[in-house]
Amino acid sequence: MVGGVAAAAHHAGKRSAENQAAEQAQDAQLADLQAQQQYAQPQYAPPPPAPAAGGTDMVAELTSLKGLLDSGVLTQAEFDAQKQKVLNAR
Repeated sequence: MVGGVAAAAHHAGKRSAENQAAEQAQDAQLADLQAQQQYAQPQYAPPPPAPAAGGTDMVAELTSLKGLLDSGVLTQAEFDAQKQKVLNAR
């Protein structure tokens, strides 16, 4: 009977070690997935700074901002704020 108890304890210990190894592998996979997702997040650049004073630069910048507004990239409030920066740069 003692041999049977020892064998059962051995198998239980072996299963416990296997379960622990499987959990560690899953944790490692989860950490890798989280790291990949972190780097996959899109990065948004801030709006370009207003150009130095100059008639054609100002017109080009305002035209560009209007295009961003029309395409939905900028809200009306963002467009107005950027437009003021361009106009005040003179």
